[in-house]
Amino acid sequence: MKKRIAILGSTGSIGQSTIDVIRQHPDRFEVTALAAGSNVDDMVRQVKEFHPSLVSMSSKEAAEEVKLRVHGPIRVVYGEEGLGEVAAHPDADYLVSALVGSQGLQPTLTAIREKKTVGLANKETLVMGGAIVMEEARKHGVSILPIDSEHSAIFQSLHGENPSQVRRLVLTASGGAFRDWPREKMEKATREEALQHPNWTMGAKVTVDSASLMNKGLEVIEARWLFDLSYDKIDVLIHPESIVHSLVEFVDGAVLAELGMPDMKVPIQYALSYPDRLPLQTERLSLEKVGTLQFREPDLKRFPCLKMAYEAGRLGGTAPTVLNAANEVAVAHFLEGGLPFLTIEEIIGEVLSQHTPLHEPGLEDLFDADRWAREVAQQCLEKTF
Repeated sequence: MKKRIAILGSTGSIGQSTIDVIRQHPDRFEVTALAAGSNVDDMVRQVKEFHPSLVSMSSKEAAEEVKLRVHGPIRVVYGEEGLGEVAAHPDADYLVSALVGSQGLQPTLTAIREKKTVGLANKETLVMGGAIVMEEARKHGVSILPIDSEHSAIFQSLHGENPSQVRRLVLTASGGAFRDWPREKMEKATREEALQHPNWTMGAKVTVDSASLMNKGLEVIEARWLFDLSYDKIDVLIHPESIVHSLVEFVDGAVLAELGMPDMKVPIQYALSYPDRLPLQTERLSLEKVGTLQFREPDLKRFPCLKMAYEAGRLGGTAPTVLNAANEVAVAHFLEGGLPFLTIEEIIGEVLSQHTPLHEPGLEDLFDADRWAREVAQQCLEKTF
């Protein structure tokens, strides 16, 4: 029986790679519903190829344009309600949550409550609402399968192991575009320079987060919830080659890791096909060609965003939500060209300093904290510029 898949963020980097995987296995996977932002051209191409019964776009205008350009029995919706409809689509049994940012939380929860398996690439879902999301998954008997390469590597390394015998997790980080830059040079970094990731092809926001190491900080928080470990047992190492995608150290000193070329289709396919492995057309790892693998501790003075993420994670409650919201606002302004790169961390630090975390928040508390943080971040930007 084919696995019937709905995709949130189908025209983004993860979404396009998911489409590539599905294209390679038409006998195993079927697309039933798609959601995207404003990329009408890519959505139309996906609709014509896969014939989903439901499509959602971010705006009414984009939805109407899609509807004009496709034919057949397809329903086109838009906005937050549209995301919810895609997530809850009755013909889908699997949701790929690949939206960027906090907008992924609510539709992912909707899919969980509809008892759909979730392939999770939207790390902000667990950064904002980890406690609520994991409790809902337990209550509804839903599996959350990680798609991020680092969390997939840990998931694979833990397969068949006793979680109580884990000593620590080690998330690897490429270091991003500025991994070898001094602070003085980063002060003048441009948007174009920040988007020159040395190893991975990703969306703009995630690539900037990689350059600041905030992406790794968000992944630390995500790992805490996915694998139910304290922050004291989650470490980060800079690994420039991006071959070792993460490691698990056990109490007896054994270390298991997953290695491969930097290609997101590998963790995506594993999440879709789990517990099976399927053939995949991708570049193969040749250790003899790689030769040397390097590892070093991250410099938290050069990259304070990672430190702030650990601190917010340990504070818990609404603190990670505020961290994430402030970062989204600051990065958006940087990408628009109106903010120096190092001001991103300054805005995040200022917003966190004004926040008193609410512990054990409900879902509405999280959304309130998210709105508050965005308003304060905007106020900080207006004062600065």
